[in-house]
Amino acid sequence: MKRSFYNQHTEKVAKALLGCYLINKTKSGIAIGKIVETEAYLSNDPASHSYNGKTKRNEAMFGQAGTAYIYFTYGMHHCFNVVTRPKGIGEAVLIRSLEPISGIELMKRRRKTDEVRQLCTGPAKLVQALEISKKQNGIDLINSSLKISNSKFNIKLPVIRTTRVGISKGTDLKLRFYIKDNNFVSKR
Repeated sequence: MKRSFYNQHTEKVAKALLGCYLINKTKSGIAIGKIVETEAYLSNDPASHSYNGKTKRNEAMFGQAGTAYIYFTYGMHHCFNVVTRPKGIGEAVLIRSLEPISGIELMKRRRKTDEVRQLCTGPAKLVQALEISKKQNGIDLINSSLKISNSKFNIKLPVIRTTRVGISKGTDLKLRFYIKDNNFVSKR
C-alpha cells in the first residue's frame, strides 16, 4: 500500500481497508488475516483518543499516515490502529476483526484455541493471533514486518455501515464498517 492510500479521509480509509490483508512477520512465523471490520476515529470525535489533544499514550495517532497506533486498554489488551490523514491531525482506523487466511495453526497456538472463528473476531483477539506488540507502536506500515497489502482482486464488497461497538461517547456516529455476511465480523 502506498502512503497516499492512508493519507485520505479516515472514513474512506476505514471502508477501503475492508478486503485488504493484515500481515505480521515474526520470529515464530507469518500470520495473515483479511480485514473484515473496521472503525474510524476522527479528531473531532468524543470517542477518539485524540479528542482532547496529544498525550504520551496517543502520540503515534498524530504521526504520519500509514503508521501503526497500538494502545493498551482495559488493563489487559492491546488494539491495533492504522493512522490516517496528514501528520498532526490525530485520526486512525481501528482494525476490529480479521478472517484468518494464513498461519492459522500459529494463530491457534497464540490464542490457545482450535476454534477458527475465535481467532480474530475482535481487536484484542487479532492482536494476539498475529502477535502484534506494543513495540510496533508508531512503526511505518509501508516498510516493516507489520504491513497491510491490497487485495489482488478489486471486487466491490457489500459493506454495512453502522454505529461503533464498546464505546460510551459518540455512540450515534456511524463510523463502523464491515463486510456483509462475513462470518468473522465481531458483532452484528
